[in-house]
Amino acid sequence: MATADSRNGKNGKNGTDYDVVVVGGGPVGLFLAGELRLGGAKVLVVERLAEVDETIKAGGINTAGAVSLYRRGLLPDLVAAWERNRWRLRAFLGDQKREQGADAPRTPPKFAGHFAGIMMRGDLFDDSDPAFADIGPADGVGLGVPQVELERILGARAERLGVEVRRGVELTGFDAGDEAVSVRLGSDHTVRTGWLVGCDGGRSTVRKLAGFDFPGTEPEITGYQAVVEMSGGERLGVGWNTTDVGTYVNGPFPGRILTVEFDGPPADRSAPVTAGELQAALRRVSGVDGVTVHEVHSSTRFTDNARQASGYRKGRVLLAGDAAHVHSPFGGQGLNLGLGDAMNLGWKLAAVVHGTAPDSLLDSYTAERHPIGAWVLDWTRAQIAVMRPDRHARALRRVVADLALTTTGTTYLVKQISGVWQHYDLPGEHALTGQSTPDLELSDGTRLGDHLHGGRALLLDLADDPKLRARAEGYADRVDVLTVACPGRPELTALLVRPDGFVAWAADQDDEGGNGLDDALSRWFVAV
Repeated sequence: MATADSRNGKNGKNGTDYDVVVVGGGPVGLFLAGELRLGGAKVLVVERLAEVDETIKAGGINTAGAVSLYRRGLLPDLVAAWERNRWRLRAFLGDQKREQGADAPRTPPKFAGHFAGIMMRGDLFDDSDPAFADIGPADGVGLGVPQVELERILGARAERLGVEVRRGVELTGFDAGDEAVSVRLGSDHTVRTGWLVGCDGGRSTVRKLAGFDFPGTEPEITGYQAVVEMSGGERLGVGWNTTDVGTYVNGPFPGRILTVEFDGPPADRSAPVTAGELQAALRRVSGVDGVTVHEVHSSTRFTDNARQASGYRKGRVLLAGDAAHVHSPFGGQGLNLGLGDAMNLGWKLAAVVHGTAPDSLLDSYTAERHPIGAWVLDWTRAQIAVMRPDRHARALRRVVADLALTTTGTTYLVKQISGVWQHYDLPGEHALTGQSTPDLELSDGTRLGDHLHGGRALLLDLADDPKLRARAEGYADRVDVLTVACPGRPELTALLVRPDGFVAWAADQDDEGGNGLDDALSRWFVAV
């Protein structure tokens, strides 16, 4: 693979120091940096924190997020992290059963997720729904993997790929021109880059300095999430609990608590969270005066501020992850949304850097990702609506809870939470076009996902058609071609899969001449 380093010596394209500077070294920034390196770009990641942030944040990734990592060969790392954390979950569930005078379960109950704290029953989930077909081995392995572990996995991957990461470095300004961006780091250092991407969180400096419009809805809650040492916790309910005041969570491992109160946003979100503050909130919401918080190991405040940039690109400056959209954490969508942004943007920006795609390809980034971000914001707003303590909201909550306790309702909610519904509106008549590609089992013993690790597009010839393969010859440096059979899907004859794993074109046995393939190849992989 030709890299920016080999093409331009120590510099990026057109005399720049780097092809892309990514601001923010969390999971989204690191994943994006890795995607850019797969595409041959020279990348610098700058992160203001000197060490990996151990603060408790997202507790897992959904199916769509896990599939993205699987397609890049990271499934073993994800499975190992899942194994480490499921034992912690199992121990907690066992302790709770023993406290209730029952035998500890041999395995944790099947987890189907929740909507606004309304837990879905795994036995009501219909996994025969077509949306869950052909997901492959990544299905379910992201549940319970903390964000900090995911950041370490992606950090190690970025290092293997040769991404330069500077920690303890803060972006202080930038000047974006027509040909490059001059980025100021700290008080006295400047680097010149072709492109700048803000992955620097909900209070993004890049977004603010670039002047992105950021409309949305104002917050109405104060929430806390923390890991603490406490006494009196045995009097708390386990899991999600709704009270006359708000909502609290106890678990899924010892000392993890969460509270939500509808008393407006906090006066200062950045102030240190104290044990007394957490204790007072937990007592107010739970009504348990005997619970005492002795020590705080990790904590954060949050609100339901819901905003989204109107567009994700301004010239040579782009946004991804929380820098592009913020919302409450309910439903665990934020981290997954950011990983999807990175997967979508990475190969496109790398192609533009290489000159094998026009800048206009980046317009498809906002076009494809913005609607999914808008859906996530509304999904979290809906949960706030049914968590409010007023009588109207509580009546609505009972209706939603009744629906959730049906097979149809549970399956619908799990489908939304898992992300398997996500697709892009791409040209083409085949039902698979624009969908996340099914992880087909192939006749050579591999799966389709095994062939996407390198971040390249794939033309899958399932009918041994030399004419089809010949039509992709002009794209050999961007599109891999694999001729193999798929016994489980005999109706399929070919698939063109983009580097992000979405189907750009597909054909069945009754299709004549592979209509649409030439258009799809030229649309996404411009011939040079």
